[in-house]
Amino acid sequence: MENVKEKLFKCYDSFKEKIDFKPEIAIILGSGLGALADEIDVKAVLNYSEIEGFPTSTVPGHKGRFVFGYMDGVPVVIMQGRVHYYEGYPMSDVVLPTRLMKLMGARVLFLTNASGGVNFGFNAGDFMLINDQISTFIPSPLIGPNIDELGTRFPDMSEIYDKDLRDIIKKTAKNLDIKLQEGVYIQLKGPNFESPAEIRMCRILGADAVGMSTACEAIAANHMGMKICGISCVANLGCGMTENPLTHKEVMEAADKAAPLFKKLIRGSVVNIAKTLD
Repeated sequence: MENVKEKLFKCYDSFKEKIDFKPEIAIILGSGLGALADEIDVKAVLNYSEIEGFPTSTVPGHKGRFVFGYMDGVPVVIMQGRVHYYEGYPMSDVVLPTRLMKLMGARVLFLTNASGGVNFGFNAGDFMLINDQISTFIPSPLIGPNIDELGTRFPDMSEIYDKDLRDIIKKTAKNLDIKLQEGVYIQLKGPNFESPAEIRMCRILGADAVGMSTACEAIAANHMGMKICGISCVANLGCGMTENPLTHKEVMEAADKAAPLFKKLIRGSVVNIAKTLD
C-alpha cells in the first residue's frame, strides 16, 4: 500500500510541475460525452501519458487526458476518458485519477457514465440521477492499509451521493425541461455484458441501472471527503429485457445521440452547484 501512496503523490508532483490550475469541480466523462471537454474555456491539457506512472485508458472513444478550464466561469478539471477495472489495472490505479483530482483542489466530483437499464420503467436514452449504489461485486478501493492523509479507515457510506447536490440537479433538469429518472447504480466487473439472469439479480438487489465504472470512484472520493453527484445515461436496456443482443457500438450510438441534452444538463448543474460552494 505504501507503493499506492507513493505512486499517487508522485503523479501529483508530476501534475504540479506542468499545470498551475486549481479546479473547484472535477468531472469524469463517460462514453459519448468526451466532446464536452472541448466546449469549455480550455486553459491547459494534460495527457495521461505525460504523468509519470499514471494509468491510461484503452477503451475506444476515451481520449485519455485531463482538460483544465472554465465551464461558464466555473473552474473545472475534466477527465476525458476513465480507467476501468476490467482493463486489467489494480483497483488502486482505477481510482488514482479521482484521488489526484481531489489533491488538485477539487471539492466536488461529478460522475457520468453510460449504463444498461435494469428498471422496466426506463427507456434507452433516459438520464438517471444516481441516489445510491451497490459495489459489492468489485474490490473496494480502500482494501489494504489506510492512507491516513486521504481519509479515515472506516468511512461512512450513508450518503455517498450528496442530497443537496441531487436536489440542485433535479431542479436544474426541471428548469431545462429535461426528463430525469432517479435510482440506484450497480457496478459489475465487466468487460462482458451481463447475462439475463444477472440482470434479474441486479433488479432483485434493488438496482435500476448497471455499468462497469463509477461506484469505485465514488467510494474513493467519499473517503477523501469530496461531495459527489452522478448522472447515468441509460444507453440500452439490460440483457433479456429486449430481443436484441448488446454491443459496445449500440452503447456508443445511444450515448452519442443523447449527448447534446446530457451536456446541457451537466453544464447547467455545474453552474448551479458552484453557486453553493463557499
